[in-house]
Amino acid sequence: MRRFTDAERRARLGVRHRLAHAERAEDPVAAAAAVVALHSTDPASVFLSAWSRMRAGGVEEVERALYGDRTLVRVMGMRRTVFAAPPDTAATILAACGRDVAARERRKLLQMLAHAEPEDGELPEDVGAWLTEVEHAAVDALRAGGQLSATDLCARDARLRTILVPGRDTKYAARQKLGSRILTILGADGRAVRVRPKGTWASTQFRWAVMDAWSPAAVPALTTADARTELARGWLRAFGPAPAEDLRWWTGWGVGTTRTALAAAGAVEVDCAGVPGVALPDDDLEPTPPPAPWAALLPALDPTTMGWKGREFYLADHGPRLFDRTGNASPTVWWSGRVVGGWAQRPTGEVVHELVEDVGAEGVAAIEAEADRLQRFLGDVRLTPRARGRSPVEAALVA
Repeated sequence: MRRFTDAERRARLGVRHRLAHAERAEDPVAAAAAVVALHSTDPASVFLSAWSRMRAGGVEEVERALYGDRTLVRVMGMRRTVFAAPPDTAATILAACGRDVAARERRKLLQMLAHAEPEDGELPEDVGAWLTEVEHAAVDALRAGGQLSATDLCARDARLRTILVPGRDTKYAARQKLGSRILTILGADGRAVRVRPKGTWASTQFRWAVMDAWSPAAVPALTTADARTELARGWLRAFGPAPAEDLRWWTGWGVGTTRTALAAAGAVEVDCAGVPGVALPDDDLEPTPPPAPWAALLPALDPTTMGWKGREFYLADHGPRLFDRTGNASPTVWWSGRVVGGWAQRPTGEVVHELVEDVGAEGVAAIEAEADRLQRFLGDVRLTPRARGRSPVEAALVA
């Protein structure tokens, strides 16, 4: 059985994720493909994650990929999280994970409709058929309107303005319009897609379009089983070797689904520093020469930081200081495959960092150079955490 040490896994991480300086990508698409897809729940993370892996370029190159060339597409997939991926990968994600997310969201929505407050009259007796009808109407409105915000979409059909009332067990949930929940379902189903936002590149106020018009190649076509096999193979190529549990956590699949997908992908058993793991066979079992020492400042929710459930081989015991209470990664400082600190942007725009390990003079100099590079990239833009809390290190740095 092939045995991988933690050091070799860290070397492979630096090379395959395009974080080692000699391995940096030429464009945002290659940066995203290196880690399967870039996290996009926080819109700014797409730009920062791509920039961290690119030799040159910045916001304009990422915006061109997202909205001009459309060589990156935002989709909801693994763990009900939004990712930006090349169109063919986006289609695989939607088929492998998005369909299940859409089904769960539809079930939740039907439960919420039991407490709904329609703007005009009562809901029909067959709420399921009515919801399907409203979904089709929303797609038709998007197709006619081109690119619409949720507010613009709701203005086109009174049914989309139906107010949803949270149940008693959702104490902190807010009342919302049906249109917003339908867009989530349509996005996970691959029928609608988040496009250019209203505001800056860090804005969360997205416009929406019909997927088959925006990016036909991202429309899911594979069977769910085939897509899961392909996604498992892609994850192994980027994040393997690793325990199978890491793939289960990353995708949000069940244990049985994960085992089936790994078997179909041809995964072989390996040893990850004493822990049973899986990897792709043949060439993927060859050693990875360690790259030259490298530094990186990765954003919150970066796909490398969030790529495994078992993070000890690169995070050690620093998780409680660098992740929020719900397990979301704050901005992290890396040195040669290890997380060695955190960083933050203060309200003044200043980028500051704190190290939680001694990295020596070479490491300190390289990390400071990356911080200066990041400062120039951000310029006048101010980052605001979205859908996450601040870790203790990030909160202290901002304060």
